[in-house]
Amino acid sequence: MTAGAAARRRLQAGLALASALLLAAGLAAGGEGWSPQALFQLLGSPDAALIVGQIRAPRTLGAWLTGALLGLAGALAQGLFRNPLADPFLLGSASGASLAVVSLLAAGSLGGMPGLLPQIGLVGAAFAGALAGVLLTLLLARGAQHTLRLLLAGVVVGVVLSALSDLLTIAVPEALRGRQAFMLGSTSTLGWEGCAMLALGLVLLLPLAQKLSRVLDALVLGEDSARSLGLPLPALRLALVVLLAAATGLAVAQAGLVAFVGLAAPHLVRRLAPGLHGHLLAASALAGGVLLLAADVVARTLTAPQELPVGLLTAVFGGAYLLWLLNRQREL
Repeated sequence: MTAGAAARRRLQAGLALASALLLAAGLAAGGEGWSPQALFQLLGSPDAALIVGQIRAPRTLGAWLTGALLGLAGALAQGLFRNPLADPFLLGSASGASLAVVSLLAAGSLGGMPGLLPQIGLVGAAFAGALAGVLLTLLLARGAQHTLRLLLAGVVVGVVLSALSDLLTIAVPEALRGRQAFMLGSTSTLGWEGCAMLALGLVLLLPLAQKLSRVLDALVLGEDSARSLGLPLPALRLALVVLLAAATGLAVAQAGLVAFVGLAAPHLVRRLAPGLHGHLLAASALAGGVLLLAADVVARTLTAPQELPVGLLTAVFGGAYLLWLLNRQREL
């Protein structure tokens, strides 16, 4: 076994162990902070089935699954755009989801669409909005033939849809609180139904992404080199965009806009144990789950009994990590 292969095995084993430990910590983290003793006492009480089985367990598992999908989406985005600083929200999914959520909240507060809010739900609206944002990007870019055009179209769609969300919030101030909660990200509302959707998405999308890992490996060498291998790049790039949009849409729909997880997870994997995309995609999913679940446990315990928005923590930690990288590059 080569040194690189051994490093990749150690990284995956370490991430799996960290996931297990954090899942246990998530069950023990509550309104009074983190305490194994409090968890054992709770398990012997009649409220254990409700508190642990219906609140903490789905939230903990859902946070890990959401992070795993964001890590997978980040690895796909960085491979697709050949940029280690690309994140899953580059194609307009975040702004599309935000606009859909704000629109539904505004319609509910105005009473113009009775019964629409409980029937569709914010989760369904966010997922549909995220996919619609990516579809609009594809239409503006005239498909996925050119990476640069796709990237520029995503930036334009993101700016325009975000501006529309701002205008709608100004017109209907009652929607501001709901939009703020969505923009900051939260795992507090995750239940077993959401966990089932996230798990199904991860089980389906990760194997499909790994089947396309060789395409991402070829793109690292440049598009001309990839074409010389006989790869139908427009169709394969479109398939990667669809996988990226589905993973991002599922995560955003369940937990809102959780920043930096999709950017940091594959970046950390590359630094610790670089390798081909077959390894990178799986390890990034594990790393994303670890990062978001760790942030969720900290968000629940740092200011207990109050909670911090988990997206706020990931943004702070992610920004600090990028600043550390910037200083490190200056020193080299």
